[in-house]
Amino acid sequence: MTIFKHRIVLSATLAAALVPISAGLAAAQTAPQPTASQPAEDAPAAQPANEAPASTAAKPNEQMQAVLEALKSLDAKPIHTLDVPAARFQASPADAARTVQRDRKISAEPEAKVMTRDIAIPTAAGALPARVYMPAGEGPLPVIVYFHGGGWVIADINTYDATPRALALGAKAMVVSVDYRHAPEHKFPAAHDDAWAAYRWTVENIHTLNGDAKRIAVAGESAGANLAANVALEAKANKTAMPVHQLLVYPIAGNDMNTPSYQANADAVPLGKADMEWFVKNVFASKEESADKRINLVGRDDLGGLPPATVITAEIDPLRSEGQAYAQKLKAAGVTVDAINVPRVTHEFFGMAKVVDAAKDAVDRAAADLAESFTK
Repeated sequence: MTIFKHRIVLSATLAAALVPISAGLAAAQTAPQPTASQPAEDAPAAQPANEAPASTAAKPNEQMQAVLEALKSLDAKPIHTLDVPAARFQASPADAARTVQRDRKISAEPEAKVMTRDIAIPTAAGALPARVYMPAGEGPLPVIVYFHGGGWVIADINTYDATPRALALGAKAMVVSVDYRHAPEHKFPAAHDDAWAAYRWTVENIHTLNGDAKRIAVAGESAGANLAANVALEAKANKTAMPVHQLLVYPIAGNDMNTPSYQANADAVPLGKADMEWFVKNVFASKEESADKRINLVGRDDLGGLPPATVITAEIDPLRSEGQAYAQKLKAAGVTVDAINVPRVTHEFFGMAKVVDAAKDAVDRAAADLAESFTK
């Protein structure tokens, strides 16, 4: 196995387990609330998904700001100013969160004790690296197929280690974190093809890892949330085994870069409008391809019959408007939706539960929704 900072190449055989530092805590039923560093008197309440977004950018809360300052101290540059190799190699928001965690001597337990096993998922396009996270308990365990973010260009299953660990603990489920082919080497729809192939493999083979094929959910963040949503849509179209739940964290759900949240957060860190334009340039053969129904989810009219969804958005994120719009479209189609907009946090906040209390609350709520779906 050869490991680069933000990319993994695995052979078709099992690799040794890796246990990086992580974030996230056990599931609870509470929605995000103001914290000690985000006093109630100046903390906006969590917004319903159909509420009109603010016209100006909000300020990060104290804990979120500490992570952004750590990211700056790691000399991270705006993605759109870099070439692809440099963007893949530089420090990520996850690195910044781990820096804050280390500096504040915050324990990695209990997440660090989640057992992991690296595997390779065979597909027609080649083996996909994947990491299986296994909580304690008797099996067969419910399963979450998780797809990482990174605009389909950067990051990997090492970068996005915190969320699978937290969900494994909180939902008491096995998490299969799947990597996929990245652009620009593999343009759209390579990642989508890989996500579907990985889901099908999981349905057919997860019993060999003590997983329950009848209780499989899909989850993802950002570009990965788009992949998760498309897996559910593909399962419906193919009339095959449907996920029991879909967790979509700040999903890419449209191709309109003039939404209210794009306007308010054009210069947001770590993700702004120019960064999204950079991803589009690298992922698609032409800008027009971004109108494909797999990207422009808010333009679809075939959402009825999909599994329940938890849709989480961040206030300081250009993707907020489209995520909220997709949640509303799902509701209008009769899908049960738990839509949560978290105030005063940015894109990438979800995996920072060790150092951002609002992230812990959001992870707890998502894990509770998943756990409930596994009991039905």
